[in-house]
Amino acid sequence: MYLLTELHYNPGILYFQKAFEAEELLLEAQEHYQKQSYRNRCHILTPQGVVPLSVPVIKGNSKTLITELKIDYSQRWTDIHWRTIRSAYGSAPFFEFYADYLLDVYAQKPAFLFQLNLELFRLQAKFIKLNKPIRLTQTYVTTPEPPVVDRRGTLHPKKEPDNLHLPPYQQVFGKQFASNLSILDLLFNLGPEASSYLQNPAAFC
Repeated sequence: MYLLTELHYNPGILYFQKAFEAEELLLEAQEHYQKQSYRNRCHILTPQGVVPLSVPVIKGNSKTLITELKIDYSQRWTDIHWRTIRSAYGSAPFFEFYADYLLDVYAQKPAFLFQLNLELFRLQAKFIKLNKPIRLTQTYVTTPEPPVVDRRGTLHPKKEPDNLHLPPYQQVFGKQFASNLSILDLLFNLGPEASSYLQNPAAFC
């Protein structure tokens, strides 16, 4: 099975679970930007609960090709995101293990959202040992044919996945488990065990 999906900003746990089920990943590089989606947003768990982190973009609309969408650095959002991430996970068991690698990506200040997302995705895939072939689409196909499974648009901030069954793991904050956060939450809390969790979550029940 070849998994076709859009590229998210610090993707959620379910995103990576589905990636592990595929033989190959096809990242949609020919779509147009969609506002209020995970393309420029992720969710993390802070002392105040679950909060979104959004990457500001310059004049993004439905006619803008996703690979041509520029990031707005006039808002100093990288400082805000990293302070929030550090506040949320600075005391997590594996924060120091991954933090510098992630911070290096932010420090590079990629000009385009797709570029930022791809750099973060490749780094996170390396962390969790997601050893799958990864290709970018060259043309936009409305209805792909098998063996391609089209999951574009199935994960959305305003829509809870129907098949979301994630066993709880120890988190830094909150008495109740917060499910399907960014992969950052899983990495900082479980470290190398994150790969096992994604491939066999039932073993953590």
